[in-house]
Amino acid sequence: MPINTLPKRLQSIDVFRAITMLLMIFVNDASSVKNIPAWIDHVAGNEDGLGFADTVFPAFLFIAGLSIPFAIRNRINKGDTFLAILLYIFTRSFALIVMGFFHVNSENYNASLAGFPQPLWIIAITVAFFLIWLDYKPSLPKIKKYILVCSGVILLAAMVIIYKGGTLNDPEGMKPSWWGILGIIGWAYLATAVIFLLAKGNLYLLAIAYVAAIAVNVAEHTGWIKLNLPFVGDLSSVSLMLGGSVLSVVYGRLAASGKGVKLVYICFTATGLLLILAGFFVRPYAEGISKIHSTPAWVFICTGISIVVFTMLIWLVDIKGKQHFFSVIKPAGTSTLTCYLVPYFLYSLYNLIGFNYPSFLNVGTGGLIRSMTVAFLVIQFTGFLEKKRLRLKV
Repeated sequence: MPINTLPKRLQSIDVFRAITMLLMIFVNDASSVKNIPAWIDHVAGNEDGLGFADTVFPAFLFIAGLSIPFAIRNRINKGDTFLAILLYIFTRSFALIVMGFFHVNSENYNASLAGFPQPLWIIAITVAFFLIWLDYKPSLPKIKKYILVCSGVILLAAMVIIYKGGTLNDPEGMKPSWWGILGIIGWAYLATAVIFLLAKGNLYLLAIAYVAAIAVNVAEHTGWIKLNLPFVGDLSSVSLMLGGSVLSVVYGRLAASGKGVKLVYICFTATGLLLILAGFFVRPYAEGISKIHSTPAWVFICTGISIVVFTMLIWLVDIKGKQHFFSVIKPAGTSTLTCYLVPYFLYSLYNLIGFNYPSFLNVGTGGLIRSMTVAFLVIQFTGFLEKKRLRLKV
């Protein structure tokens, strides 16, 4: 009873995703604010510690894992074959990896070598993403859709040709260094979704895969092994995402058992707290707590925090029906990729016109209020685009 026991849909996942997207925009914007409390920001790569910002991305990976069983079950219910679902997984992964690849290369972009302003280059690739992966209306004639998609591909190819990175003495073309936020999600999604599909949602097989991924992550950071696996590295991102998928299947079993939601609260809260304790236990033996180095302590603690937060949202949203509390940020949970890309337009426009905030909005409390306001406005604009059906779908 692995897949069919899942609830049809969990509003709590959408709310969790929306909150995480809000916080991701907030912490990204707040990174340019001076004199903010240290606990809000990322901890430096050479430090042993955890900042609030360090918990946001792993929560996003965990949520993506929560969603995988629902997405694959829906495909199965539609009558999709194994190969059709596999193609769906590869297509989604490819889109995220491509976007992440372009975003990473934008960091090394040299406008003086390329002869093309960096903000315009970023706007161009983002427009291309929309043209290629827009959620086109079914009523749109196929020829028009093909023209728009091909225009996006041509625009993206043109940006590859224009691109110049590096220095005058050592110019570079586009190349992978790391995969960026979207690329990491793409590779982790590919691995996790394929594992889930091959396991047919079987809880025991998924649990074995999860333990194996965690074991590899621990072994990498304690020096027992050095696999350095291609694309997925030390399996930290896969561990976080697999953790979410395992929890979804467990939730389905508990919900179908008729034992009530109290068992869900007890099991999930206990699991989350135990994982947090496990993180602190392994901390001295596996390179401390570090998001930059994706250490086991970081994986355990962030997974535990995500489970506890998700459990609270199950109670508040799915049981008490209070999803309307979060209606103002709903677009961040339903058009998440669109919401993630909107700031690329915003900050590129700032750079083009030379816009700067007043000084009091760049420091301390004023800066944090600015960052949260920006996050809310981005989400509201995403909601406007969603109503116009200008949203990405991969």
